[in-house]
Order: sequence, then C-alpha cells, then structure tokens
Amino acid sequence: MPVIKPTCVRDLKLRVNIADVVSRVVTLKKAGAGRLKGLCPFHNEKTPSFNVDSDKGFFKCFGCGKAGDLISFVRETEQLGFTEAVEALGQRFNIVIEYEAGSGGPSREERSLRQEIFEIHELAADHYHQAFKAATPAGEFMRTYWVEKRRFALELADEFKIGVAAPVDDGLAAALLKRKFSEDAIRQCGLFFVRDGAMLGLGSLKPRFRGRLMIPIRDHQGRVVAFTARQTDLTPEDDPAREAKYVNSPETPIFTKGNLLFNLDRARTNVGEGRPFVMVEGQLDALRCWSVGLKSAIAPQGTSITEPQLVLLRRYQSQVECFLDGDSAGQKAAMRFLPMALRAGLEVKFLVLAKGDDPDSLFRERGLAAYEEVRKSASSAMAFACHTALPDPATASSELKSRAAQTILELVASAESEVSRSEFLAEAAVHLRLSPAALQRDFQTYISRQSRQAAARPANQAAPAPAQPATNTGQSTEHHLLILCLHFESLGKHLSSALPHDWIDTGHTAGVLLNRFLGEFENDTWPGRDHLDGLLETPEEKTLAASLLFDTPAIDDPVKVANEGLRQLRTRALEPRLRQIELALANHGADSNSDPISLLKERSDLQRQLRQPLSLPVTV
Repeated sequence: MPVIKPTCVRDLKLRVNIADVVSRVVTLKKAGAGRLKGLCPFHNEKTPSFNVDSDKGFFKCFGCGKAGDLISFVRETEQLGFTEAVEALGQRFNIVIEYEAGSGGPSREERSLRQEIFEIHELAADHYHQAFKAATPAGEFMRTYWVEKRRFALELADEFKIGVAAPVDDGLAAALLKRKFSEDAIRQCGLFFVRDGAMLGLGSLKPRFRGRLMIPIRDHQGRVVAFTARQTDLTPEDDPAREAKYVNSPETPIFTKGNLLFNLDRARTNVGEGRPFVMVEGQLDALRCWSVGLKSAIAPQGTSITEPQLVLLRRYQSQVECFLDGDSAGQKAAMRFLPMALRAGLEVKFLVLAKGDDPDSLFRERGLAAYEEVRKSASSAMAFACHTALPDPATASSELKSRAAQTILELVASAESEVSRSEFLAEAAVHLRLSPAALQRDFQTYISRQSRQAAARPANQAAPAPAQPATNTGQSTEHHLLILCLHFESLGKHLSSALPHDWIDTGHTAGVLLNRFLGEFENDTWPGRDHLDGLLETPEEKTLAASLLFDTPAIDDPVKVANEGLRQLRTRALEPRLRQIELALANHGADSNSDPISLLKERSDLQRQLRQPLSLPVTV
C-alpha cells in the first residue's frame, strides 16, 4: 500500500485553508476572528453548532462532538480512506502528492470502488458531452433538439456538460476497459446492463442509455454521480425503457436518488438572505431557471421529496419556494412534502401556477420577470395547506371544517418549535375561519392523544430515543493535563519529569494520549502540536486531539492547573494503598501474614508523599 510522506501531509495542511474544504459541504458564516459557523453535516440540527477555525485548521461541532482537520473532514463526508482523502485534496487544490520511496503511487486495484465509480462517471460525462458536440448524425440531431425544440442555448449545454448517448454502442465501454477499471467498478457503475456470470468484455456490456439526451447529475460537492436520460426520436425501439420519457441511473455505491437534489452543487452558492432555494419539478425546469438568471433552482431526482434531501437543504438555507403545477396532483405532492419540511425546520412558500403552466414554459416565454410576478401571490405554508384542505371556508359545513382542522393539526404537530406551532395555529384559525382558542384546545387534545398512544406501544415498536449531544461533563484529570500539553507546550517536559507513568489511567483515550505525549516530551522527541499525525493511532485519538486543539482554553495560571492535576493524580494513585494499610493494621491480630513494621513504614512514606507540596519549577 502506498505511503504518503508526512512532509507532504504537513505541506498540504499549511497550503489549504480548511474553510475552502468545508464550504463545499456547509454554508459558513463569520463568527469572530478566524472563526466560521454553520449547520453540522454530521447530524441534523436547526441551530448552527458546527465551528471552523481557519487559523488553526480544525473543525468542531459542539452539538455531536465531531472534530478534526481538513483531511478527517474529507474522510468523513466523502467516505474515503486517509490516502484517498489526501489524494483528493491534492487533486482539488493542485498539490503534488509525494510517496515514501519504494511505496509508489496507488495502483488501480488498490483504489476504492467508490473512487473508481466517481472517475468512471466523470469520464462518461465527458464522453457523452463530446458526442453532443461532434459532427455526427447523433450529435447534430441532439444539438438541434436542444436549441430548436427545448429552446436552450448551446452555452448552457457546455456549462452543464449536456450529452448524447448514441443509439448504438459508441465506444464508452471500450474506453473504460482500456483504462483498466476494476471489474466490480464497471459492473456496479450503472452505465451498462451486464449479464450475470458473463465474463467482462465488449460483448457482455450493453449500454443502459441509447439515443437519449444525457443530463449529468452531480452531488452537492459537484461530483458526477449519475445521469438522467431524456427520450428522443433517436431512442431505439428495442430500448427496454423505450416508452419512459426519463430514465435515471440505478442506485449505485455513489448514488442514492433520495439523498440528493439536481443542481444543489451550484444553487447552494446562490442562496442567502432574501434569496431562497426554488424547488421545481424536473431537471429541465431547473436548467430553464438557471438560463434566465434564477440561480437557486433545484429539483428532486424523479421521485417524491425525501427527508434527507430537506436536511441537506437546511444546511445552506432555511427558506424554500416551491413551484407547483395548479392541478390536484401538485397539491397532493405539496401536502406530502409539508410535514417533512416542517420537521426539517424549513420556511416554505408556494408559488402556484395556472393549470397547464410549468416553470420551463413560463420562463421560456416571459423570462425572469415571470418569477417576480408569481412571487407576489406566493402562499405561506399554512395558507396553502388550509386552502387545499378547505377551499371555501365561508360556505363549508361544521363537519368539513372539523375534518380540515384535523388535517392542519396533524401538519402543525410536525413542527418541533412551540413558537412555530403557536404561529401556525393562529394563522390556520384565520384561514379556516375558526376560533383560535378552540383550535388551540383541539391541538392540545390531539397532542395528548398522540402521547398516550406512543406510551401504549410495545417497547419494540417505540421510536428510538434521539441521540444526546456530546457534552464536556465528567472530564478526567488526564483530559485537563492533555490540554496543558497541547496549549502550553513548555510545561510538557516538566510534567513528564514530575508525573510517574503509573499514575495515569490509560483506560480511556485522554489517558492513552497523555501517557504517549509525556513519553515524547521525556525523550525530547515531541514534534509540536501542529505535527501530531504520527502520534495519533485511532479515529478516537484524532477526534479528541482535534477537539482540544480547536479551542484555546481560558486558563489564567496553567502552572497552577498543572500542579492541581498532579496533586489529584497522586491522591488517586496513593490513597487506595494507604487505606489498605490502615485496614491491615486494624486487623493485624486476625492476619498473621502482615508485617506491622513494614506496614507502618510504608504508611509513613505514603503520608509524607501526600503531604509534600507539588510545584513545577516553571512559569508560563
């Protein structure tokens, strides 16, 4: 396995700003000198607790406890090994990665399946796009289709790498086989139909997409992970999905359609205060929005919206505007979407189009001005839900109002904030023409009933308790001394001389690291706090070290803290033995094996040690 030079890793950390790495995944806002803050990518939260320190090169979430540097961030968010993460950063920031002599770079076989499939998709996107631009019958047909029928500019096709899959095999399989991708990667990339048990070769790889317009699907980091293929007149009759207007890539190790949104990689950089996400139905709708200047448009991947997609949105912007068709199907889809949006903490508005309209045709005819006009009549979440549940409250019977109110109560219960619930109920009462107090009482009754039903469920059906956020309670003395070693390095050598190794509890990560670090200080081999990679052996050790380095502790007198820590460890190490001696002396008559003279001498020695003041011969 190739080994990357430690000096190369050190150089990469110095040259790459961690904020540039994290901001591909998390929207960061300034939170003080050198500090940035955003929503944690590792757990679902509505209030930002994820912090990045650009100066120190570390991140830390005060909600879930995750911490680390830019390499560990890439490893966690992209599911890569250490070597793969360093190589990915090197490629991303044009830094040459150097390997130890004799280890060489990674062979194709040594790279992860995911990384190979990512590369296959980038090559496939280039392949389809070059076919789109080529002077061939398929290329000329698709360019004409794109410009004349879809009425898009060729520049947009270049920007999004729009492509064409030729109606017959056009050499993609041969190109991938020539590049010597692994058999597993080619079988699992989703671009081909492969017969079970067949040997991998040109005869066994049948293209999944033929005669279709190819739209690359990128994840929120901008990597091609799949394709949406639009049916055209080129689609051959023997295509298994000939009648399907759109065909998506199957799910693969890098693509789960319910976990990403089309164009999120670009849209997330264009949202902000007063600039919400705009959700449309399909990819071509989103492309139309982009072409007229509405840069925050996103679309689901041909399925109903999912909670993971909404949690992903919430990282970047809490406001979402939904373009809806004016038909009943669009309204039903919106009512399925709303509870999930409220649970995710999103602020939703609905832009309802006239029946027969869609964003593609609307913007194609009237440009960006159409968006501003539709926004003027946007409906809030409650207004839309109430109108859908009860279109005409003025003439509705009490039974219809009661039924509509029940629908709204179930929806309001999806929101976690009591303030939001109160505001939603007050607004709903106005739209449904009901007494606010009566609606509030009905809501409390509904919540109480739900609680009783949840309590009555069998234990094996109960919902799992939510994970509790990590806290800093119960930190050990070793933990505090470790902080001193990292932030007041001049104390390290003195601590290593004053603290016997057998006083340290190595049954937890802080103790293991303290013991190891003091050994380095003792042998004059301490590499410095910025170069700890070689001393950190497990993910737990790396997380703890990053977490401690992230915050500069508010310690006025570190020597005093060190002396108190030494005293506590000495007491913990010596007092149990002192109690044993006292007990043995008290029971001496019943225990003929104990030597009272030796016990008395040992007791005196321990008492003297415990009385002796501890003071490191240093000032900081």
